[in-house]
Amino acid sequence: AAAPRPYTAKTPKLNKTELDAWLAKPGQLLLIDVRRPEEISAIGGFAAYLSVQANSIEQSLASIPKDRAIITVSNHAGRAGKAADLLAAKGFNVVGAVGAQNYEEEGGKLVKIIPPAPKASTEIKPKS
Repeated sequence: AAAPRPYTAKTPKLNKTELDAWLAKPGQLLLIDVRRPEEISAIGGFAAYLSVQANSIEQSLASIPKDRAIITVSNHAGRAGKAADLLAAKGFNVVGAVGAQNYEEEGGKLVKIIPPAPKASTEIKPKS
């Protein structure tokens, strides 16, 4: 496996202890996971989060609350850091970025998330 790229964002990269302190205050926190759904289901994530893929952050600004501390999540915090920097530049209260895999390596427990099955089509096809 390729070595993770160095963390270059302005937003602080949080370790397990720092993230756990925030996770203890769920009413003040919003986790935004910027990974693709298949990454979240394969690797695991956190119990409550807003899923906004990294390339959709800019278009999703209106749906992100401004009254909470925000921590962004990706596998090793690279994409999370970029998303966090963008949100901070747009006036959001970003407190950090975290890598889900880094968190797990430090002893944190990730939640295995099974994505919902696609809805069956309810379209009625006319008989030919």
